[in-house]
Amino acid sequence: MTLSIAARCTESGQLGIAISSSSIAVGARCPWLVAGIGAVSSQNITLPALGQQILAHLEAGQAPEQALKSALAEDRFSEYRQVTVIDASGKIAAFSGDKTLGIYNVAQGDNCVAAGNMLADKAVINAMITAFEAATGELTSRLIAALQAGINAGGEAGPVHSAAVKVVDDYTWPLVDLRVDWAEQDPLAQLNALWLAYEPQMQAYVTRALDPRDAPSYGVPGDE
Repeated sequence: MTLSIAARCTESGQLGIAISSSSIAVGARCPWLVAGIGAVSSQNITLPALGQQILAHLEAGQAPEQALKSALAEDRFSEYRQVTVIDASGKIAAFSGDKTLGIYNVAQGDNCVAAGNMLADKAVINAMITAFEAATGELTSRLIAALQAGINAGGEAGPVHSAAVKVVDDYTWPLVDLRVDWAEQDPLAQLNALWLAYEPQMQAYVTRALDPRDAPSYGVPGDE
């Protein structure tokens, strides 16, 4: 049902997740991130609260492995969950319960961790790690490239219908939060198109938030 990659940029310190699923609105349930703390993907038979709980444990000082164990211990159905965690220093933890659906896999790389279930093949997840490590540019671009590599390697056993990418930086709000909640085909292409449209404006929206006096205009009515 889902494949994802969570990662940290060693240059900017940004944390991000890219994710795709056969289910509707995967971006509303699975990726959870807090700047300077960590990123969690709670997937498979999803319990969104796990993302919130793990981040709270990380913020309280627990390492990813302990934070993951602490949250799973509070979930009576943990055997149905698949979860990945990366903290602000790049430390990683992951879990796949024994009732994770279909073919599933988890793989770790340099400041990244990928996971998926109901996969066409376990190699899908390894392809995502390889692509992320080889990609350059903005963290968002690298995450989308990794997700595309997973799709190209076979992706899920069935068609995917939603996709999302979320990145946090030194702000209390996400730097990037783009979603395709439903597409009959190729939601990742639509997500990438959103990113290509948003990337040139991204820093302008940060400027607007931090100092509106320097905010650039985009020529829309009332925007001068």
